[in-house]
Amino acid sequence: MKSKSKLAGLVLAAVTAFAGAASAEDWAPDGPLMFQIGFGAGGSTDAMGRVIAKVMEEQTGWNVVVENKPGAGGVAMFTGISKSKPNGQVIGMGVSTPILLQLVTRPDQLPFKADDFDYLSSVARGELAIVAKTDAPFDDLDSLVDYAKANGPVAVAMNASPHKLVLGAVGRETGAEFQFVSTKGGAESMKLLLGGQVQVSFAGGSHAAYLESGDVKMIAVANAERHDYAPDVMTVAEQYDVYLDPYFYIATTKGTDPVVQDALSNAISNALASDEVVEIVRNAAKTKVLDYDPEATRAMMIDGLPVIEKLVGKK
Repeated sequence: MKSKSKLAGLVLAAVTAFAGAASAEDWAPDGPLMFQIGFGAGGSTDAMGRVIAKVMEEQTGWNVVVENKPGAGGVAMFTGISKSKPNGQVIGMGVSTPILLQLVTRPDQLPFKADDFDYLSSVARGELAIVAKTDAPFDDLDSLVDYAKANGPVAVAMNASPHKLVLGAVGRETGAEFQFVSTKGGAESMKLLLGGQVQVSFAGGSHAAYLESGDVKMIAVANAERHDYAPDVMTVAEQYDVYLDPYFYIATTKGTDPVVQDALSNAISNALASDEVVEIVRNAAKTKVLDYDPEATRAMMIDGLPVIEKLVGKK
């Protein structure tokens, strides 16, 4: 009897697992699936998010409605998602670094923590370079530091506030001084650099054409790993153990049914595999699709907290 009972239990477990998988495949939103984007229209996050939503709708037959929810680098959108019902009707696409930065610098003022979401996918990692004009009197990070220490603050263009944390950390360690100039995007940063208004710029892909033309050179890589197209350019992390890896990711409300999570993450994964999404990621973010699964995406966010803490000088 004991063996029969055990066998029956195994059969029931197998049937339950099969039923769960089938339910995940058959699940559909009860009405429109709201695909929110944590930034305004026209930026790289918006461009990628809209194409992902479009392909999801085409592949699944769901009614996927895109909403821009700008504010505080994605905090406004994720605040709303954190307070939504966990029914899979709302998902949001944001960028990791602005969220992590605010979680580290003002945790008591945010209504959520990094672990207060069900993560669905990491779409891509933004590649971040530090560049200068070809005739600049420095060729790498060490010589840039030496130049800054000898000649006073070096003007640096940046189009996102987390960028200054990288060279800010270098400055704290070396005594080099940098003056940061905010821009509205990579195109403006390159214009200031080529026009001589700044001596250095952060770039997330806008520098590619100028590298090919020979107008600019790469001084360092701000990501954790070197870029494939510039394998000889060192990362800041190799010398100062700090880096910035901005990830485009998608999440939903904490407590969403695992079957629903699977259905959403599968739909996103299928969309990310499409040629249309691969192309927009390459064009908008100058990088490639990652398609991290939910567990890897959650780890990316949780493990990113100590990285930002070090950048802002909390560790």
